Amino acid sequence: MTRRLILPRSALNPVYIPCLDAPQRYQIYFGGASSGKSCFLATRLVLDTLSGRNTLIVRNVAKTLRTSCLNEVQKAISRLSLGGCFRISRTDMTITARNNGAQMIFCGLDDVEKIKSITPPNGPLTDVWIEEATEIAYNDFKQLDKRLRGQTRHVKRMTLSFNPVYKTHWLYREFFSGFDESKNFLLSPDLLILKTTYRDNQFLTEDDVRALESERDPYFRAVYTLGEWGATGENIFTNWRTEDLSHLQNSEKCLFGLDFGFSSDPCACVRCRYDRDQKRVYILSELYEKGLTNDALAQRLRSFAPHSYVTCDSAEPKSIADLKNHGILALPAKKGPDSLMHGIQWLRAQEIVVDIRCTHMARELTLYQWKRDRDGQSIRQPQDRDNHLIDALRYALEGEMSARYAAIQARPCW
Repeated sequence: MTRRLILPRSALNPVYIPCLDAPQRYQIYFGGASSGKSCFLATRLVLDTLSGRNTLIVRNVAKTLRTSCLNEVQKAISRLSLGGCFRISRTDMTITARNNGAQMIFCGLDDVEKIKSITPPNGPLTDVWIEEATEIAYNDFKQLDKRLRGQTRHVKRMTLSFNPVYKTHWLYREFFSGFDESKNFLLSPDLLILKTTYRDNQFLTEDDVRALESERDPYFRAVYTLGEWGATGENIFTNWRTEDLSHLQNSEKCLFGLDFGFSSDPCACVRCRYDRDQKRVYILSELYEKGLTNDALAQRLRSFAPHSYVTCDSAEPKSIADLKNHGILALPAKKGPDSLMHGIQWLRAQEIVVDIRCTHMARELTLYQWKRDRDGQSIRQPQDRDNHLIDALRYALEGEMSARYAAIQARPCW
């Protein structure tokens, strides 16, 4: 049985047909909502199983698979009139090809032990399909990649499908460095990336198209209608990127800022450098932890900021005094009227480069937004959340923000 015999011409959107037999180890299908990604991958999965491929289909949470991928595959089987070719067990979350015993195995990443013990009855796993890949952690992806091992006549493949979120996500860092965003396709020996939107789906109704095209929210229109990596009009910081700053980690000209926290909020400390000529802020490392007493915090700071001045939130003079008693060179930030907005506006005028290991800082810069009024319009007042390391960064750089920083500039940083 060949694909030409069992696949009607109308079964797939034309944009996906060249990908039916794609051999690349890593295959990325991303873009807008209702673009037909899941329908195509479910159809390909049915054909792959009949050809002897064993596939693990995962999402972050197991219970979401039953109403998403499993249902999509069952619809593909019905659409292709192949019901008699498979044994379907919704209890075990498996679908088995009668002709060769190859399996589709559906499992959530919240069931770690089951993932570790998965062994198809006939041959090794040849494929992993990660649906809604933006939901999973990088380490989970790496572990799944390692599951593809063993002798088989089939080329092994990792397939990831998702709607894009933010460029700070590990998926963007891992796969999109060479992707030309003016194009929709990238092909190399090991990597395939295909971007699609609702315009590529010939099966949508007029109502479906109208609903997508009438989306007014900037973020949802960018991500779900246009399939773009998200950025909202309410985002305060868009002038930043992540980069491997290993070459700067031994730098001596460092500035430190600290925002206190304990139970509900984390204690956040940042280590950074400022290039005044380039107007560029380098964020080199971060300390981000809940439940730290001042004693424990002082111990962390001895290694995080050894022999260095640390500019702290002046709202907690007792905590600053405690740190000083433990030998930390703690100083209160010189906050004043409008210092918050002044600091934000100054930072918005700089280029901010975040080390790839500073994941909490990247998250805050991604999520930090302006407030909205009752009509949903953004106002120039920041929301008081997702800002602990950002506040620490303002404290660290307050000397650079002032026209009179000569005295602070002389602070030692050994």
